[in-house]
Amino acid sequence: MRADITSLFGLNIYTETGTYVGKVADLVLDVDERVVRGLAVSDINRDIFDVTSKGVIIPYRWVVTSGDIVLIRNVVNKFKKPKKEAPED
Repeated sequence: MRADITSLFGLNIYTETGTYVGKVADLVLDVDERVVRGLAVSDINRDIFDVTSKGVIIPYRWVVTSGDIVLIRNVVNKFKKPKKEAPED
C-alpha cells in the first residue's frame, strides 16, 4: 500500500467488523528501514482500550487498507475490557 503520509492524519480507524477504534494522530516511522511501524491513535474508543493515556500506538502490520478511513484487523477485540457485571441485590 502506497500513500502520502500526510493523507493518513485525522482519518478514522475502524476494525474489519466496523468497530470504531480512534483517529490517526501521528505515525511511528523507522527511518533506517524507511517503513511505517505504527499508528499513533487519539480519540480512542474507551470501550476497547482500558488505558489512562490520551492515545495508543497500533502496529502498522494490523492495517488492512486505507482510503477515506483506515481499516485494521479485528485483533483489537482481544484487548476489549471485560464488561462489569451489575452487583446482585
